[in-house]
Amino acid sequence: MASATASPNFWPVGSVYEADLKRAGFRRIAGADEAGRGACAGPLVAAAVILGEAVPDGLDDSKRLTPSRREQLFAKINDAAVAVAWVSVPSADCDALGMQSADLGALRDAVLALEPAPDFAVTDGFAVPGLACPSLGMWKADQVVACVAAASIIAKVVRDRLMVALDDEYPGYGFAVHKGYATPSHQAALEALGPCPQHRLTYRNVAATLPGMGHHV
Repeated sequence: MASATASPNFWPVGSVYEADLKRAGFRRIAGADEAGRGACAGPLVAAAVILGEAVPDGLDDSKRLTPSRREQLFAKINDAAVAVAWVSVPSADCDALGMQSADLGALRDAVLALEPAPDFAVTDGFAVPGLACPSLGMWKADQVVACVAAASIIAKVVRDRLMVALDDEYPGYGFAVHKGYATPSHQAALEALGPCPQHRLTYRNVAATLPGMGHHV
């Protein structure tokens, strides 16, 4: 693999981790990340990506990129990657499973959906059980590992698009604007309208609008 400074196609920081893993004999390295864990409405989306040799410039934690830059990189990742997969967990399942279980299950399912299958996986934040290959959970991996940054962008763009579509189905909450996070405008709409089927009833701010519900994440 070329060095990080040999070509502008390589991500300056993240390529170091992939290079080390490839020197250890791993050829297809997957990164996995999720979007929407902290939202109080809408699905949880997890994505997994195996990058090729040409890594798009500018990969980073999706939260540190503008929406337009995420959209640009989303297209470049899909064009250049060896494999991309994503899964969506409905809000009702997030409630039923609990966010930690829903998160780990979504990350696992996204990695298992990759074709070809990876021979190593790096997941953001938590180690994920049940994978079919060796793996590593790394804190803030979406800021330092290229394939995880790519997965964070895929997950974020997919989820944002889903929330825009849900805004048409459930008007009045502003899903297209805040994407299901508990902004002041979202909370005001929630208190005025009550929760819709896309709200996570186990979240404190949502449960507060339903008499008798006190469980929270």
